[in-house]
Amino acid sequence: LFATAESFIDTYQTDWSGCVLTDLRMPGMTGLELQSALRQRQIDLPVVVLTAHGDVATVRAALKNGAFDFLEKPVDDELLVDVLQNALRIDQERRSTVTTRAATAGRLERLTAREREVLALLAAGRQNRDIAAHLGISPRTVEVHKARIMEKLDCRSLADLIRIGLAADRTVN
Repeated sequence: LFATAESFIDTYQTDWSGCVLTDLRMPGMTGLELQSALRQRQIDLPVVVLTAHGDVATVRAALKNGAFDFLEKPVDDELLVDVLQNALRIDQERRSTVTTRAATAGRLERLTAREREVLALLAAGRQNRDIAAHLGISPRTVEVHKARIMEKLDCRSLADLIRIGLAADRTVN
């Protein structure tokens, strides 16, 4: 818990997980100003906005600013707990995705440029003969590249290899 929005922003650490529960009307920075400040500082936590003074324009502004949810006081305890649990779940999913992408990117750095090309073509569903023709190499060389890729990425199956190739494509794009 923080006494002010400013104190939260000033002490925030990038490894913190969770969500932000804020009121629209607070001393100092308002809830909407807090949302803007979080975005400017690239603090990517789900924000739940709570207020006793909700009008359509304010709700719209909060949601447009990326609020996870908007609740009016008095709020039912069960609803508040449910919304906060969902916000925490979303934060955990985001962090898991970021961690997976970072791990994939780190593993891909072990590959040569040619191995990355072969991986991308495999992930695109191309067969060894097609890859060989496309790259101007023999099908046997494609097999050698594939074996090295599997070894470097610690893949136990072609499915693992394709999964990593698809994740790599999402990381790049």
